[in-house]
Amino acid sequence: MALIRSSKLRQSLDWPTVFIYFLMVGLGWLNVYAAVYSPDNVINIFSWDINSGKQLAWIGTSVILIIVVLVIDYKAYDSLAYIIYGAMILLLLATLILANPIKGSRSWLELGAVRLQPAEFAKFATALAVSKFLSSVNLRQQNWQDHAKLVALTLLPPFIILLQNETGSALVFGAFLLAYFREGMSPLILIVGTVAVALFISTLLFPKLYLVIVITVGLGLWLWANQRILMRKWPLILMIYGASIGMIFSVDFFVNNVLQEHQQNRIKALISPEADPRGFGWNVTQSKIAIGSGGFMGKGFLEGTQTKFDFVPEQSTDFIFCTIGEEHGWVGSVIVIGLFVLLLTRIVKIAERQKSVFGRTYGYCVASIIFFHFLVNIGMTIGLAPVVGIPLPFFSYGGSSLWSFTTLLFILLALDANRKQDLTR
Repeated sequence: MALIRSSKLRQSLDWPTVFIYFLMVGLGWLNVYAAVYSPDNVINIFSWDINSGKQLAWIGTSVILIIVVLVIDYKAYDSLAYIIYGAMILLLLATLILANPIKGSRSWLELGAVRLQPAEFAKFATALAVSKFLSSVNLRQQNWQDHAKLVALTLLPPFIILLQNETGSALVFGAFLLAYFREGMSPLILIVGTVAVALFISTLLFPKLYLVIVITVGLGLWLWANQRILMRKWPLILMIYGASIGMIFSVDFFVNNVLQEHQQNRIKALISPEADPRGFGWNVTQSKIAIGSGGFMGKGFLEGTQTKFDFVPEQSTDFIFCTIGEEHGWVGSVIVIGLFVLLLTRIVKIAERQKSVFGRTYGYCVASIIFFHFLVNIGMTIGLAPVVGIPLPFFSYGGSSLWSFTTLLFILLALDANRKQDLTR
């Protein structure tokens, strides 16, 4: 019976997605080696003494993890979703208490020679929990109690992660909004969030008075063209206008009195890295130099000078895209971006063909998380997003992130494969 089930699983597995996964992981491994390679001290790519050797071990264990994920009865991911989520919450709390501080963060558990970051695994646990919840409610019914429960499920893990001083990992959970939008959440929430982010950035870039004039004139012209809306909705319009102006004048207070110094520096580096090129602007400046120096075709594998002389910190983890840009140029960068677009397209396609709300929602959660990581990581290396310290999926060095993204993706493939089996019965 097990052999029959295994045979059907192999036949129904989405092999193009599996191929893309292994291609990205393989390219990531080569670039991790390129990031740590030194022409003055050449070390074998398989050596445990450098990150590429360790990453190969993580890749090997990921293959074992894939087999486990696919062999487990796919119904367990639905039935045990809340239990997995609860266990992950306890693990996050234990990490907050037991972890030793590393660079000001209490987010790593040390198990002998191995270090794991539970915040990475909280992503797929939360994806399972919210998918389970949304399979039993309808967001289109606008039930405030259901919305409150969904908000609690989504925000509890990042709240604990923030207490661990891991802002980047906590921000990733905002990506779940994209999945909720697909399941019927009001687009107003996305619109308000987008406008708030745009106002925040605009306030940092432009004078406040200029923004107030632009918003006032723009709103006045829109109301002049839609005079009937003014008569019916004027209290709401005044509230939105007041909130916008209030936010513009509160940005300075928030940045200077709420954010910590390193968070302030990340915003300063995004807005004006040249103001302190040897201080808070160092990472972004060197990152853009490395990518720009690659030109069209790149300098060649293992030939990156910015990479070799450690100008960019965290070269094999958060800034792995610098290695790609410098050594493989515009062509290599486009290929990597194209792989992510192809992977995300396939994930959305897989999500849309699910017969259950649980499977579809989980698929969109997977797409949203990977998209957020992809967008922010590459954005921060080219100076379009603040440096928040999140890895590039399947490329950055690190066992926790690779295990997390592997589990996240292959749970979806397991759900999809069994959907096909059900159709053939």
